[in-house]
Amino acid sequence: MDYLPIFFKISQKQCLVVGGGDIALRKINLLLKAGATIECIAPIFCQALIDRSANEALTLTKKTFSATDIQNQSLLISATDDKELNAKVSRLAHDANIPVNVVDAPELSSFIMPSIVDRSPLLIAISSGGKAPVLARIIRAKLETIVPSAYGRLAEIAGEYRQRVKDKFSHIKDRRAFWESVLSGNIAEKVFTGRIKEAKADLEQQLISVKVQKLGEVYLVGAGPGDPDLLTFKALRLMQQADVVLHDRLVSKAVMELVRRDAELVYVGKKAGGQSSRQSDINEQLVQLAKSGKRVCRLKGGDPFIFGRGGEEIETLSEHGIPFQVVPGITAASGCSTYSGIPLTHRDYSQSCRFVTAHLKDGTCNLPWSELVAEQQTIVFYMALSGAKNLSEKLIEHGMRKDMPIALIEKGTMPEQKVYISTLFELPQLISKEKVGAPSLLIVGEVVKLHEKLNWMNP
Repeated sequence: MDYLPIFFKISQKQCLVVGGGDIALRKINLLLKAGATIECIAPIFCQALIDRSANEALTLTKKTFSATDIQNQSLLISATDDKELNAKVSRLAHDANIPVNVVDAPELSSFIMPSIVDRSPLLIAISSGGKAPVLARIIRAKLETIVPSAYGRLAEIAGEYRQRVKDKFSHIKDRRAFWESVLSGNIAEKVFTGRIKEAKADLEQQLISVKVQKLGEVYLVGAGPGDPDLLTFKALRLMQQADVVLHDRLVSKAVMELVRRDAELVYVGKKAGGQSSRQSDINEQLVQLAKSGKRVCRLKGGDPFIFGRGGEEIETLSEHGIPFQVVPGITAASGCSTYSGIPLTHRDYSQSCRFVTAHLKDGTCNLPWSELVAEQQTIVFYMALSGAKNLSEKLIEHGMRKDMPIALIEKGTMPEQKVYISTLFELPQLISKEKVGAPSLLIVGEVVKLHEKLNWMNP
């Protein structure tokens, strides 16, 4: 993060704008909207700025800028097409420790002006760090269409009741739960449709009748194979409202970036041959956190119910009477195969698909080998790296061809995804030679032949 996003209160503060053209006008309009008192210095002013000077908060000074014009202003903007003048303004402002923005010159600026979605008092600011302002404006345009103008009125109402809610609930988690219920439920909908009196009446009633929730809830959320764009809307919503997030090593950094910023993060990963969190301890941790009133997100790579041990976790929660929700995620088999251009089924190559874990509960790999050798079938092996040699030998021993195509997909769906194509017999040598790391997925079957033709990610 190259910039710290902040909101700067400049109401009734003195600001200086250097420049008298259309760009200066746009910046002045924003400053006036925020309540600033502005002096604008330039040898020539555009007509629109002259017309705007009727506002008593704006003073136009017709002169060439000089160093003495900087006099402890709260903020300074240089909006000229004179590069030397812009550099001079920047240098003087930095020397005087005054925040300065030089339009279209982030290297000369101590702050940058974002694109803004204005739903006052709710403001959304979007910035590309000065690298792609057009992209920031495109994103702003998208947000303008999905954030109703009534959100500003909703924020005003929340402000009116803020102290009363604070008096009602002594703990921040209880206040947060109350506001989330209000701001995303029927009360908010009434505000959006203009029924303000009804909304306030409902809020009053809810404030009187609501009881503090002592028992928390657990959200079992599938984080998918890595690409954050593959998360479901529900997964994202629950990730954003959880007080505590228990996550494993298969959850990508990009997905973790979407967790609520102030949530407590607890790592409960498992790693073959390394230090791991015991499943029984994780189960107990979920129970205790929920009993303490926390909203707990158990974030799992892939899908919770496909080799994610989600069934064991909710079984424990059910035994203790803990409420829970389960949000499916795109499992690694589907995500990795899709991003590699390898259909798991295809009329010409495979009419069935099996998902198999290479690690059983007791640590063995005692699989129904004869069933796995069936023709016209795709097999997807999870957690297959450490047992690849044994898998190769056993499948060949039970009749599978040595030249059966295989695909080993490392860090599937992520920008650094790698796809290794080989044969069943050469699988152990491939892993050793290429030093393939986790997380990786193994696909065995004739469908692998389609990778070269259908590899849409890296054609």
